[in-house]
Amino acid sequence: MELACLDLEGVLIPEIWIAFAEKTGIEELKATTRDIPDYDVLMKQRLRILDENGLKLPDIQAVIAELEPLEGAKEFTDWLRERFQLVILSDTFYEFAAPLMKQLGYPTLLCHKLEVDDEGRITDYTLRQRDPKRQSVRAFQLLNYRVIAAGDSYNDTTMLAQAESGILFHAPDNVIAEFPQFPAVHSYEDLKDEFLKASNRNLTK
Repeated sequence: MELACLDLEGVLIPEIWIAFAEKTGIEELKATTRDIPDYDVLMKQRLRILDENGLKLPDIQAVIAELEPLEGAKEFTDWLRERFQLVILSDTFYEFAAPLMKQLGYPTLLCHKLEVDDEGRITDYTLRQRDPKRQSVRAFQLLNYRVIAAGDSYNDTTMLAQAESGILFHAPDNVIAEFPQFPAVHSYEDLKDEFLKASNRNLTK
């Protein structure tokens, strides 16, 4: 059995922190794992900025409520689910993702959890585990799944390397240059082609 594992932000939905940065005008919040590979460093920077500006979880959720999946994302996930088992592996948080998961038809999502006080202030975050995307792929492989994975950022590359086949999608030039071993595509049609090539079954579009 083959399993498709996808990153979420930048692959199926807009980057939530970038959308929030544009709404608030805080440029520092535009940093993502495309820019800062160390997720803990990135999140501590984000929490510090939120505190300095008095911003809370409801402020972020209000912006998320206005977002939609990327154009073609729902059709692509429907296409994948007809041919593969699909799991979304993300470094987002359940408190962020729920409205967008509804728009995508509620695919299985494995991500992290925020710690929030009674006033809505985000005090910390809880990782599901260290290097969660790679560890998830490894666990699926131990269940005898063959994994094809796609992502766009530094934090996806260990997942792509662990998978039987890894694909960069919508990745920036710096990530593509540093990881030339992975095919890099920028449209859902081309991503479909890469999944078909990577499959060990005779699948068609």
